[in-house]
Amino acid sequence: MKKKLSIPAFVLLLGGAVLAMPFVAARSPQVPVQNPPAQSPPEIPTHPVLGVVVLDPAHGGIDTGARGGGGIRESEVVLNFAGQIRSVLERAGFRVILTRETNDNPSFDERSIIANAQRGAIFITLHIASTGTPGTARVYSLALAPTPSQAAAAAGAPSGASPAPATPISPGNAPAVLPAGASGILVWDRAQVPFLDLSQRLADITQVQLSQRFRGSPTLPLTAAVRQLRTVGAPAIAVELSSVSVEDNSEIMSMGPRLADGVVQAVMAFRSYYESSTVLPGVGGGR
Repeated sequence: MKKKLSIPAFVLLLGGAVLAMPFVAARSPQVPVQNPPAQSPPEIPTHPVLGVVVLDPAHGGIDTGARGGGGIRESEVVLNFAGQIRSVLERAGFRVILTRETNDNPSFDERSIIANAQRGAIFITLHIASTGTPGTARVYSLALAPTPSQAAAAAGAPSGASPAPATPISPGNAPAVLPAGASGILVWDRAQVPFLDLSQRLADITQVQLSQRFRGSPTLPLTAAVRQLRTVGAPAIAVELSSVSVEDNSEIMSMGPRLADGVVQAVMAFRSYYESSTVLPGVGGGR
C-alpha cells in the first residue's frame, strides 16, 4: 500500500535530485502605519526664580556713617551684620553678593551696578541710625521724587515748558534693567520705578518679621527718598536699626543674629510671592 505523503513544500524531481522549495503563504500587502503628526507640547508658563540677594553695607572707607559716643561706627557694624545675614541666607540656598566686603566705599552708582547686573535678585541696604529707640528696626521702600516736569507743574511753571534733560540710562554705559516690553530708555535715576510695588511688598514682609524680633518696632514700613534705592533695577529696601547712641557696643552687636533670622524669613516669604507673579518688570514672565 502506498503511503500518502504530507508535502510541506513543493518537491521537484530533477534527474533523481530532490529540490525542496518551502511553501510561502500568500500575504495581504502591508499598509504603512501613519503616525499622527507631531504636535508641539503645550506652553507652560514660566515664572522668575528669586535666587540672589545683594546686601549693601552702607558707607565705608572714610565715610563712617553715624558715630556713637562709645566709638561705634555705623560702617563697621553694618559690614558685620551683612556677614551674618549672608551666612544664614546661604544656608537657605540663596546666592549672596555684598557690595563691599572690606572697609572701602563704593559709590552709589557702583553699588547699583552690582545689583543691576544680576537676574532674579533683590537688594537690601543696611544702616544704623543715630536716633530712635535703641533695639528697634525700621524698613523703607523708595518714596520717589517727582520728575522735572512734575516738579515744574507743581511750582506753577507753564505747561509747555521744556523739562530738564533726562540723565543717561546708566553711568559709564553700565547696563540697566528695563521693564518688559519697554520701547524707550529707562532713566538711570528712576530705575526703581518699575519695581516700586514689589519693593513695597518686600518692605511689608520684612517689617513684620523684624517687628516680631525687635520690641517697639513699627509693624508697617515707611517710605523715604533713600538715594541708594533710586538707581536699583530690582526689588529694593533699606533696613535701619537703632541706634549708635549707646555706650556699650554689645547692645548693638546683639541685634545681628535676630536681624539675620528676620531677613532670611522675610526673603523666603517674599520669594513665594515673587515667583508666583505672572508679570514682573524686566522679565516678561520668566528669567
